[in-house]
Amino acid sequence: MQETEYMMNEAFEEAKKGLIEGGIPIGSVLVHNGQVIGRGHNHRVQNNSAILHAEMDALENAGRQPATVYQKCTLYTTLSPCPMCSGAILLYGIPKVVIGENQTFMGEENLLKERGVEIQVLNHKGCREMMEQFIKDQPELWNEDIGE
Repeated sequence: MQETEYMMNEAFEEAKKGLIEGGIPIGSVLVHNGQVIGRGHNHRVQNNSAILHAEMDALENAGRQPATVYQKCTLYTTLSPCPMCSGAILLYGIPKVVIGENQTFMGEENLLKERGVEIQVLNHKGCREMMEQFIKDQPELWNEDIGE
């Protein structure tokens, strides 16, 4: 199994944890030199948090890193990053983001591309199906976060 597929599966497992915990099923891993240095999933519901999206959780769990580490990382996320998470990606200079799917939600991919971030969308069937089912089952919770 190639690294991209393996790391997206790691992010997908994080998303499943979020769903099992009663939260929003989005997962992320931060990878440096082929090693996961931070992993996380959306904790908005579990922690009553306004900002603990999966990407933010993975960054938090990576701990403080020097800029030179972030500048050599790839962030894997099961869903296209929202404006807040895209801002963190830009702030820390993460050069590449691999996205599981962007069919259920299109985040700030164009902003990231405009700022030089490499974007790869995998169209991961499991990520898409899990989000579609979640949105169908819990539209009010989904809309609370997305603001629709």
